[in-house]
Amino acid sequence: MKQKIDQKWYPANFDWYLKWAASVIVMLSLAMRAAGPEYRIYDLSIGTVGIALWLWVSIIWQDRALIMLNAVSLFMLLTTLFREV
Repeated sequence: MKQKIDQKWYPANFDWYLKWAASVIVMLSLAMRAAGPEYRIYDLSIGTVGIALWLWVSIIWQDRALIMLNAVSLFMLLTTLFREV
């Protein structure tokens, strides 16, 4: 028996704002990567937040391909971040 996710706790267009916030954060992470290796920790930190937000969006959308992509990406970013710190 499949349960439906309760979507009453957020507004109807919440995912729209979330996906754009996540996209801007990921682009900021890419800007840190392009700035040079001295900004690597910022790239990893900001990228982790952006990918986590995109994972949240993909769960709201129930898109399995995006869930898998963002879950693996989040795992890789977190392991790299923990190794760097």
